Amino acid sequence: MATKRDFYEVLGVPKNASDDEIKKSYRKMAMKFHPDRNQGDASAEVKFKEAKEAYEMLSDTEKRAAYDQFGHAGVDPNMRGPGAGGAGFGGFGESFGDIFGDIFGQTRRQQTAGGRQVFRGNDLSYAMEVTLEEAAAGKESEIRIPSFDECDTCHGTGAKAGTSPKTCGTCQGQGVVQMRQGFFSVQQNCPHCRGTGKIITDPCTPCHGQGKIKRQKTLEIKIPAGIDDGMRIRSTGNGEPGTNGGPPGDLYIEIRIKKHDVFQRDGDDLHCAVPISFTTAALGGEISVPTLSGEAAIDLPEGTQTGKQFRLRGKGVKGVRSSFPGDLYCHITVETPVKLTEHQRKLLKELDESLKKGGDKHSPSEAGWADKLKNLFS
Repeated sequence: MATKRDFYEVLGVPKNASDDEIKKSYRKMAMKFHPDRNQGDASAEVKFKEAKEAYEMLSDTEKRAAYDQFGHAGVDPNMRGPGAGGAGFGGFGESFGDIFGDIFGQTRRQQTAGGRQVFRGNDLSYAMEVTLEEAAAGKESEIRIPSFDECDTCHGTGAKAGTSPKTCGTCQGQGVVQMRQGFFSVQQNCPHCRGTGKIITDPCTPCHGQGKIKRQKTLEIKIPAGIDDGMRIRSTGNGEPGTNGGPPGDLYIEIRIKKHDVFQRDGDDLHCAVPISFTTAALGGEISVPTLSGEAAIDLPEGTQTGKQFRLRGKGVKGVRSSFPGDLYCHITVETPVKLTEHQRKLLKELDESLKKGGDKHSPSEAGWADKLKNLFS
């Protein structure tokens, strides 16, 4: 099994990096390796998921503290470490707690229902696509998710009508059994009833003995304004149902922002390319540029070059944790005219001759570049 890379190494930040540095680094990597921008590139998708996991851990204060102390074991839910909802040293500590509890007659108490073990339901994940405009302004939406309701036929018992589950003879209805090996005793789920404490000999036909029927339910989800790609919304109690009366899991709605035709988002800032004509670049003047809230005006100076950047303060996105909106960066691209008529060609040649008579003052960059070439080959 491949070894996980260090989360700090994945994001390219030092271990003493601030929350803002971690957030900024993740945003850059998310933009660079997002699947929408690297379609068909499996390695980019792996890097995107790797960066996303690293950010989720390091952006959470408790998880980061657990990771700094215990490494990946501290945040691995399979190891039940401190950062994964466990206590002490996770599964290792719990195993020894069970063992010494049995030895000294102090078996660890577990949440029970009628003497049986109960288990929390699994969390569910739902991917929701939203537009950039919807993410910036927020919205309310309805989603349909799988739901497990109590079987109407057996009323949740799992047994056929007229029958009832029998107490498991292996665990005597406790749902757990003790495995002894010499001096030690280890407690585990009963292999026959799988921790339920009951055996169904004649299962209910509609639910196949599960006591619940899978259906669909509609949830109303409120997407907060400023949410960013990869963020998750938690819907408590809408995951899979628990076992033996245990609490249900949660539903996590992961936001995926659709690729925009005009804007690219970088954190709270927006970027867009603004093409202008050759004459507009040379003469300057006022041009209109798009924003999420409508059009805005930019005054171009004479002789504007390709790559010139204009910053419109406050025209970006106000993030969910931000006090002020970001900025909009407009990147100028000078478009060379194409499909010229003979008359237009003649006019351009006349203009070119006129510019050459004026010397280097009309094209200082070209003249400077020519001088550099002379020095290079002299």
